[in-house]
Amino acid sequence: MTEMPTGPRTDRTDLATVTYVHGAGPATEASPLPAAPALGGTTETTDRAEVVESARRVLEGRVTPGPVDLEKVADLEVDLDAFDDRPLIPAWAKSAEGWAMYGGVLYRSRLRAYRRWVRRQRTDRGHAAQFKRGTRRVQDWVVGFEGVQTQALAHQAHIATKEARAAARAARYTPALMKKKKEVAVREADRTQTVAMQAVTAHKKAKQYRRNLRTLRAGAAYGPPLTAIGAGYLQAGWFGASAGALATFAGGAFAGRHVITEETDWSADWRSLGDGDPMTAPMLDQVFQHAKVIGNDETLHIVQMPMLDARGAWSAVVDLPPGIPAKKAMRSLTEVAGALGVEEAQVSLTKSKGKGARAGRLEIYVSKDLPFTEAADAGPLVALEAATNFWGRIAIGPDVRGLAISISVVERSGLIGGEPGAGKSASGNVILLAAALDPRVILWLADGKGGGDLEPFEPLCEYFEGDADPEAFYEMLKAAVADMKARYALLKKLGKRKVTEDLANKYPLLRQKLLWVDELMFYTTDDEFGKKITKLLRNLVSRGRAAGIITFCATQKPGSDVVDTSLRDLLSIRWALRCTTPEASDTILGKGAASAGYSAKTIEPEMRGAGLLWAEGSNPTLVRADYYTDDQVELLLKRAWDLRDAAGTLPEGPKSLADKLRDQGEDDAQVLAVLVDVFNAYDQEAKEENADAAVDWLPGTVLVDALKAAGLDITPEKLARLVVREDAEKKKRTWEDSASALNGYPLAAVLRTVQAKYGLTA
Repeated sequence: MTEMPTGPRTDRTDLATVTYVHGAGPATEASPLPAAPALGGTTETTDRAEVVESARRVLEGRVTPGPVDLEKVADLEVDLDAFDDRPLIPAWAKSAEGWAMYGGVLYRSRLRAYRRWVRRQRTDRGHAAQFKRGTRRVQDWVVGFEGVQTQALAHQAHIATKEARAAARAARYTPALMKKKKEVAVREADRTQTVAMQAVTAHKKAKQYRRNLRTLRAGAAYGPPLTAIGAGYLQAGWFGASAGALATFAGGAFAGRHVITEETDWSADWRSLGDGDPMTAPMLDQVFQHAKVIGNDETLHIVQMPMLDARGAWSAVVDLPPGIPAKKAMRSLTEVAGALGVEEAQVSLTKSKGKGARAGRLEIYVSKDLPFTEAADAGPLVALEAATNFWGRIAIGPDVRGLAISISVVERSGLIGGEPGAGKSASGNVILLAAALDPRVILWLADGKGGGDLEPFEPLCEYFEGDADPEAFYEMLKAAVADMKARYALLKKLGKRKVTEDLANKYPLLRQKLLWVDELMFYTTDDEFGKKITKLLRNLVSRGRAAGIITFCATQKPGSDVVDTSLRDLLSIRWALRCTTPEASDTILGKGAASAGYSAKTIEPEMRGAGLLWAEGSNPTLVRADYYTDDQVELLLKRAWDLRDAAGTLPEGPKSLADKLRDQGEDDAQVLAVLVDVFNAYDQEAKEENADAAVDWLPGTVLVDALKAAGLDITPEKLARLVVREDAEKKKRTWEDSASALNGYPLAAVLRTVQAKYGLTA
């Protein structure tokens, strides 16, 4: 439909002739009008104004048609069929003014269409929204649904691998004496290992299948746009690239042109941090309201606006409404994590410890992914070429923010606990290696597991108990208590209250000593020595700190039935690795820690070596211990051996009976030491020719000559008085090539004399 002007126009008079057919004109106006000049034919120039005015009246409907005499019309020789099927268009419409009028109509219609397009862009039907939907649909098509099957197979492989490890561990530690159980355990280990390998293979195939399909679909989806942009750039530069980008945009908008109801319903209700939305102040208000930490009409005061760090994690500092402490939010960690749409282990809520800290000020940190699941970096000790300083701070590992955490163990004692497989051995290596690389530290280690985790440290130990023998460990503790008393005696003599680094460097007796007990539960639950061991340990932990004795204990669940509370409460450093229940976590961190928001149960099984470390400050910190491979441990221990060898602090090996006799400082002991050496020399010479040979008797002349060669002037009579023989032992024997029998001394008589005079045995 075209639009025609309704108002009078007097500025134009050069209109073409209009032919008017009676009976087909507009409506009649009631007011009388002057008669219009006759229409039809061509007018002269002087009459053009009148013609124009007449045409305008006709168009405006102000002309009253006169009566029509049909008889006269019939008499006219007019052929009405001479007009073809074309519409009756005024001739002036084809003039310049007519074409301008049509152009104006087109312009106004296009302008309205443009305004409608602009208004539509702000809705879900705009081209930008269409392109966004299109790209999301294309990406969803590229990703596909194969990931569900792959994830299911990954879970199966994880479970099968875990069962295979448990079965292998059971087969390894089942005693060989229990043949049937050993065979059953070995068969079960083989079976579970086969199942695990099959599950892992299936998972790998599923991952490869998913990768191949995604690659093909990605090429089909993203190949044409990239090709169009690249080809356009090569052909026409940036103009061509822009044309290719515009074509890509058009294709994406075409793919998302239809709004699907299901696409908008799921996202219109509730969006969370886990859905990829940014952390904002309104979101935090809603999160804490849903977690029931604050009321529905209360809001948080933002101290530090939510920020995204380089690790992809969100952090913020907020003040809770007046009267609400930060501990209330920390106790609601599970609810806050659920409202954020992430795992509990990803959320860290701690009281602000910086300047201007308040009871209601809270630091919020939300990791992008589950922390501590990626491969651990090499520990700092690998790159350290010099010796460590056990008197200083010890690097433990990174926290959830990636910051290095270190502690001081001077005048401290520690407890490490967690479920089997949580990483206690790997976590303990952090402290043990730091102590081993300090050549001044004395190592006393006891392995209640008997599994060989501490065996690499044995050559560096002054005292080592690796057989899980409660009696041997009890003897170790008695020796440690005796050493503690000797240390305090020296401190009293020096007029000092406790051991310092300067004193330890000056007096070798006061060097730091690390007493490490692995699987304490095995020792303290022994029927015969359990209570005795607990008593000695409590004595060492309570009194040994000032004497330079540091005690660390590791066990699975240090409950009151395993570790007496009087001993457990004295261990000031607590490290709770993953636990199965909040109560088990509380036995390590202390009663009430789980209800305060610090529970090792929230640590996921994938977070090996991670635990809540309560060493310094008022709050435990989630830390993962630095991990050292077996090869790295071997390298570090070799370095520790070299450092101790250069410093002259390598532990002395077990002394021979002769050395023990020389340590007595008596003349008779020196004589007996030479006799023992002579017997050992002849015995070794005999074994070189015959491995089964043994020398248990030597002539008196041989012994007297050896004593004189050693610088000891002793006569046969004095030797006979020192080494008393029984009547049967005085019988003469032949010796080597001698023609007659000789008097001599049996080895049994010498050993009997040593034991009788000095209480020493071979």
